[in-house]
Amino acid sequence: MLTVTTLASGSSGNAALVSCGRTHILLDAGISARRITTALKALGVPPQDLSAIVITHEHHDHVSGLGVLCKQIPAPVLASPATCRYLGDKLPQFRGRLQGQEPGTGVQLGEIWTESFSTPHDAAGSVGYSFSAEGRRLVLCTDLGYVTPEVKRAAEGCDLLICETNHDEDWVRTGPYPYYLKQRVLGDRGHLSNEAGAELAALAVESGARTVILAHLSSENNTPAHARAAVCRRLAAMGCDPERDICLAVAPRKETGPVYRLEEDGAAVAFALRGAALC
Repeated sequence: MLTVTTLASGSSGNAALVSCGRTHILLDAGISARRITTALKALGVPPQDLSAIVITHEHHDHVSGLGVLCKQIPAPVLASPATCRYLGDKLPQFRGRLQGQEPGTGVQLGEIWTESFSTPHDAAGSVGYSFSAEGRRLVLCTDLGYVTPEVKRAAEGCDLLICETNHDEDWVRTGPYPYYLKQRVLGDRGHLSNEAGAELAALAVESGARTVILAHLSSENNTPAHARAAVCRRLAAMGCDPERDICLAVAPRKETGPVYRLEEDGAAVAFALRGAALC
């Protein structure tokens, strides 16, 4: 059964675990190796059992723990060719572990088919990922300035979407960030606003998604309640009750979130680490 758990989500660090059967894929390594391995063990996954590490792009909040983690586990590291070149320069001792995957292509990793798609972000070769197994599909789409046709195609028809809702545009404009940083966040190679993320979530839900997890929230220019309210308004406008029709949640910033298990009907059941069902 296909499952996903966020280990951290935000500008201070990002990581998630996607699993099916004995296949376990770490998605980004933007927190310390110790935090990653501790979280994996709490989820019942020995770090040595990781099948692969896939990297969305080379920014610090997505790769800060990768070097130490590669010393501890033998898993291959997959990323776009441009990201692999960057990582190979920064971590030359692990260059042989890097496997370039062209955006728009897929590869079978154990029981999980893994596809990447290009995302518009100020990085060497930023991508999002789609993971499929046992007839179910989940998509992670964060760190993008706007929603491209490639992003739309990836989100359409998925069962679960991890969707960026990084900021409130007005909060960014009136906040304390310096001008250049405001321009970066709001630009076409920055991050999705709450409203833009809500549009992507609506697209996914309209095409069948039953679970939406809001991710990569700014600590300065957003709050979980504010992001969720924006998405709720958009979903309600299309006739979807987010309290009844789908599971809508926000990924925790600095701790492991629930385990989302995709059921045969496409719905996801969320379980806390201690096994209590949440939605």
